[in-house]
Amino acid sequence: MSGQDAPAKESRSRVSIARWAADLAMGGRFAVTGGRESWARTIMTAVGVGLGVALLLLASAVPTMYQQRNERGDARSALSFGNAKVKPGPDTLQLANAGTDYRDQDITGMVMAPDGKGTPPVPPGIDRIPAAGEMWVSPALKKLLDSDEGKLLRDRFPYRTIGVIGDSGLTGPTEFTYYAGISQKAFDNVRSQYHIDHWGSEKKGEDKPLDPALLLLIIVGCVVLLLPVLIFIATAARFGGERRDRRLAALRLVGADIHMTRRIAAGESLFGSLLGLAVGTGLFLLGRELASGVDIWGISFFASDIVPSAPLALVIAAAVPASAVMVTLIALRGIAIEPLGVVRNAKPKRRRLWWRLLLPLLGMALLLPLAGGFGAGGGSGSNTKAYQAAAGAVLLLIGITALLPWVVEAVVERFGGRGSVPWQLATRRLQLSSGTASRAVSGITVAVAGALALQMLFASVEAQDREDTGQDPHRAQLIANVPVSNGAQAHDAFARYRATKGVKDLLGVTEDYISDVRHSKDDPTSVPEEAITVADCPTLRELVRITSCKNGEVFLVDSPSYYGEGEGFAKPGAKVNLAYRDDGTPDLRKKKLWTIPDSATKVKPRKDPVGSERTGIFATPGAFDIADLPDPGASAMIRLDPKVPDGVEYVRNTSVALSPAMDVMRLSSTAQSDEFTVIRKALFIGATATLLLIGASMIVTTLEQLRERKRLLSVLVAFGTRRTTLSWSVLWQTAVPVVLGLALSIAGGLALGVMLLKMVGQPLAVDWTGLATMTGIGGGVILLVTLVSLPPLWRMMRPGGLRTE
Repeated sequence: MSGQDAPAKESRSRVSIARWAADLAMGGRFAVTGGRESWARTIMTAVGVGLGVALLLLASAVPTMYQQRNERGDARSALSFGNAKVKPGPDTLQLANAGTDYRDQDITGMVMAPDGKGTPPVPPGIDRIPAAGEMWVSPALKKLLDSDEGKLLRDRFPYRTIGVIGDSGLTGPTEFTYYAGISQKAFDNVRSQYHIDHWGSEKKGEDKPLDPALLLLIIVGCVVLLLPVLIFIATAARFGGERRDRRLAALRLVGADIHMTRRIAAGESLFGSLLGLAVGTGLFLLGRELASGVDIWGISFFASDIVPSAPLALVIAAAVPASAVMVTLIALRGIAIEPLGVVRNAKPKRRRLWWRLLLPLLGMALLLPLAGGFGAGGGSGSNTKAYQAAAGAVLLLIGITALLPWVVEAVVERFGGRGSVPWQLATRRLQLSSGTASRAVSGITVAVAGALALQMLFASVEAQDREDTGQDPHRAQLIANVPVSNGAQAHDAFARYRATKGVKDLLGVTEDYISDVRHSKDDPTSVPEEAITVADCPTLRELVRITSCKNGEVFLVDSPSYYGEGEGFAKPGAKVNLAYRDDGTPDLRKKKLWTIPDSATKVKPRKDPVGSERTGIFATPGAFDIADLPDPGASAMIRLDPKVPDGVEYVRNTSVALSPAMDVMRLSSTAQSDEFTVIRKALFIGATATLLLIGASMIVTTLEQLRERKRLLSVLVAFGTRRTTLSWSVLWQTAVPVVLGLALSIAGGLALGVMLLKMVGQPLAVDWTGLATMTGIGGGVILLVTLVSLPPLWRMMRPGGLRTE
């Protein structure tokens, strides 16, 4: 008997698979042959799913995008991570970084010259080394230089453009970069120069691990950005539920059983989701072309970079149709589809609360063990903690979404029959179908909750990550370190800066080192040294604490790094040595002596505008001739005239005229790590895309709901209901679940934010401004959706909506 049962089971299995396929196919045919209503529902589903698929495909392409971008950056890198320096030869190239800024735009660049007559390495993207006076520019920089906006920038590049850098030499299409050729003699005015024999980085060792707080920002950011997309795809698969159910009742009347009916309904959703995959792929391809050349916070990608990861694309292609089928089957389990109609308008079964509370509790249970220990250790343990944090955040946010329908139902059922007519119409509709309204705002609930948690984590991490530089931009706004070889060049550089348009004042400092003459041994490494700084009296007042100053005076500040207080060799009346060798060590054989005046005064140091405290000898020009300094360094701390809008650009032009590889540095009181800045930019880009998707998805959802109620709206108008009354009812019907959803999202977002802060050991900080902003954005999206839905609403309220077929 058992031998006969096995073939029977196998046969039933084959029949079951065939039956499923046939029913799903029948549902697909209904989606395209059911007339205008079926096509409208299918198109709505396809558009909704397509929006979500497009964003998912974009998210799956992010790893490839950054990998391609980084590979091109590494291929053109001129930094060698090895220990040996490249010696000049016939096949080497002399380089210096010559990056600059123009207004808010960062411009990277290099000046170069061949060391010999061989074949020096050519950077990617160009076909030859530029000769002296020539340059290659990126397309974006060429466009800027050719425009009226780049008129001031053109003065900074005294080179002839000979070509455009190809894509292989750029990190992105909107990058501003150049390669310029200069003479070997011009490198005499360049300090930070080096030689290379090939292009491309040689990274050695493991990458520095990311800070735990920043890693958590990335994990939670991805969850917050992608979860609303997934929720909306599931919501879009349920478009047209009421009208579809009435047609399914007709199928029951002609003999279809309940299971077959559900499979046919799933087939309709499956077809819509498959069409949505095609629409999403088309939107992604269109968006990829449009995204090429779009610059967001200095980041851009070529269209060829935006390629979805093959495994992730396959997962999306399989998960979206499968989720459409599953969501439809689950939704229909709570509906009685009988031959005489759909039992939907009866009092629905009360929603259960226990499993809705279980999800956020499980999320909290996963996050609690990570408190204070996230990111500790390394290896596989760190990966496990990252997955645990992501799972906990997902469960907590999904739990908030699951709680929303219960909260909406519990609140609206307490609304009585009192209030204005629009209010009564809205509340009655919510009482009959609160689940549809809850699904419409579930995406924005998750987005706001996650965004609030991210805002809290950002506020705390940013406060910890932001470092005090000690710089004082009120005393000086710019600093330029000028490469000079003698005092005359330093004096000339200061004069040219003072004559520059937009410069209000300048603190010019010329400094070098002097050594002790009393040392008996001929050992340059053991000779004590001190710094000597030459500047006028107004500048010296910014460097040391002096009450009076006249030209010809000298001041002394003891250096505790070498000696105890008052034990240095630089004392009033002492002789010091100014002679130095070519290798930078004191020359004890050919001494050049200078006597510190007996009138030299000992003073205390003062932090300069850059935040440094200087020690040693401070002399006015009347007391010391800067021409006697063997290898002086000149620094110009510049104060700008606020009335000149482009003063900093004029200063940069002057700097490049002094040295082709020199740029000025802006002084800032605080500084932030590059990693935090990049992550913040990336998350803001993703948040913008997610917000656009939420707005578009809610418009599609609202239009679908209005289409389902087209006949009801026409009936109300035919009985004399005013259009303003129905418009206000739509607004109230949207506002009630939104207000409840925002309240729930604020509570859930604060809970998640507190957990995240505990995980990385950061102090509790609620970003009230961010909370108000995100809440306002959530409400603003709903208001925008309501306004967009008003014109279709008015069209649907025409008496022609009563017509039936």
